[in-house]
Amino acid sequence: MTEFVNPSEILNKLKLRKDMVAADFGCGSGGWVLPLANTVNEGKIYAIDVLEEKLSALKSKARMQKLPNIETILDDAETKIEALSGESCDLVLMTNLLYLCEDKKAVLAEGKRVLKTGGRILVVDWVKDNPMTKEIEYVSFDEIKTAAKELGLQIEKEFSAGSYHLALIMIK
Repeated sequence: MTEFVNPSEILNKLKLRKDMVAADFGCGSGGWVLPLANTVNEGKIYAIDVLEEKLSALKSKARMQKLPNIETILDDAETKIEALSGESCDLVLMTNLLYLCEDKKAVLAEGKRVLKTGGRILVVDWVKDNPMTKEIEYVSFDEIKTAAKELGLQIEKEFSAGSYHLALIMIK
């Protein structure tokens, strides 16, 4: 049976606390931010994207769902996100993002920069040879794991995230 990625199910594997501070790099219109904000309802979620239209849609959804703990930031995760200070987050999400990025290591490095010691990065991305993407639109998880190790991140867990995605949890 074919399964698509389920953000709530995957987020449940992270043992989230209600008071966490998290950042979603490449948040889009909130597919991961909204379930995260419901769980981390006493914390703060920074939703970061390069497209104002996506952030506008997310703001509307957050208002309708009465989620005041989401702050949107128009920025590019391949550069330093000026609005986030170093060691300010417990969790960084990178979901369906890295396949779009030229410099995957730079994105991981920015995730590490904003993470507190012991914080986690969750990467969920497309796998090769699936019917949902073109041949070039996938991530080499070996490349991601190598970059993570070079940056001093520890791979905590790797698992299937539905039929078309893999997930990595890394710790700073």
